[in-house]
Amino acid sequence: MDRALRLGLAFSWLLAATLVVLAAAAEPSAERFTGPWNLAELKKVPQAAWGNKSAPVQEVYYQGEPLGGKPTRVFAYYARPESGEGPWPGMVLVHGGGGTAFPEWATLWAKRGYAALAMDLAGCGPERKRLADGMPDQGDSEKFRKFANDDEARLLWTYHAVAAVVRGHSLLASRPEVDANRTGLTGISWGGYLTCIVAGLDDRFKVAVPVYGCGFLHENSCWLGEFAKLGPEQTARWIAHFDPSRYLPGVRCPILFLNGTNDFAYPLDSYQKSYRLVPGRVDLRIEVRMPHDHPQGWAPREIGLYVDSILRGGDPLPRLGPLKTAGGKATATFTAKVPVVKGHLHYTTDTGTWQQRNWQTAEAQLAEGSVAAELPAARPLVYYLSVTDQRGAMLSSEHAQLP
Repeated sequence: MDRALRLGLAFSWLLAATLVVLAAAAEPSAERFTGPWNLAELKKVPQAAWGNKSAPVQEVYYQGEPLGGKPTRVFAYYARPESGEGPWPGMVLVHGGGGTAFPEWATLWAKRGYAALAMDLAGCGPERKRLADGMPDQGDSEKFRKFANDDEARLLWTYHAVAAVVRGHSLLASRPEVDANRTGLTGISWGGYLTCIVAGLDDRFKVAVPVYGCGFLHENSCWLGEFAKLGPEQTARWIAHFDPSRYLPGVRCPILFLNGTNDFAYPLDSYQKSYRLVPGRVDLRIEVRMPHDHPQGWAPREIGLYVDSILRGGDPLPRLGPLKTAGGKATATFTAKVPVVKGHLHYTTDTGTWQQRNWQTAEAQLAEGSVAAELPAARPLVYYLSVTDQRGAMLSSEHAQLP
């Protein structure tokens, strides 16, 4: 059998295995898929030791998952509003690759009126110093290791990172000044990837906001080379345990997805397949050429407004209905409590990799509860609509493609 035929058969097997896995995950009557994690244990309040405090932030170390039979600790910054007694809503903040526990991120949410926990997911303590009893580092070699069973799966970074996020939630919700019935989750890049998983696992969250991160990493992402190294059988095993596509069907809270049109890591095709797996409320904010980093990931005003609308009774963001195309025109209905003042059509006629496509923006027409725009005649075409309210908050439709 020649090499091309062997590869074709191998990847056909991988595709079939992936479809079976996703079909099981998306089955409405199926129980929530929990992967290799013991949710009952992770929902218990972890042991914690509180450290230095510099208002509004305090250091804390809390119990992590055992690694190689030895206990681990997770370092985090906890912040709370500087005035008032609470109980305040809570936010869990999940950093991405190259990140750490950011005290400024926790402080940002404390100033918004939340108690917030930002943990380190690279096995480090303050100033990024490696802990002797820390969790695995966050490099690709720790994320894409081969494993044969659940015991070996528990050596991978994703297993420890997800556990640290859920345990961090348990710690945050246990605080007397925190309203355990009003907690949310947001993460950036790999933190957005983790947010997609955790939101499908931990049913205590009332709102989730993944930024950049998504599932279907094996189909299109900047880690295709890592899956090629794993090979078809190990890739299918990794997907079954650690791809967000397995967990997004379990999301039961409102979820806002934020990404850019040209994101280097999480392209729009994988992104769309991911958010379409969520059975409930999904909202989108797709920005043309949105930069990819931590400050840019936590900066959009829509994140705070979205969370406020669910956890604090704030005015909601605009919500767009399905994107419809007929007679050379794209339209979508929308609802908005705060008046919408602008509408736009965003489109590209380029093909090839999503990261290299050139996007253009044109004004769209607003009518009572709808936004519409004439489509350019060029084909192929990828496009979506957006609306912006008086606060400068922008929400988007899904993208569509014309061949």
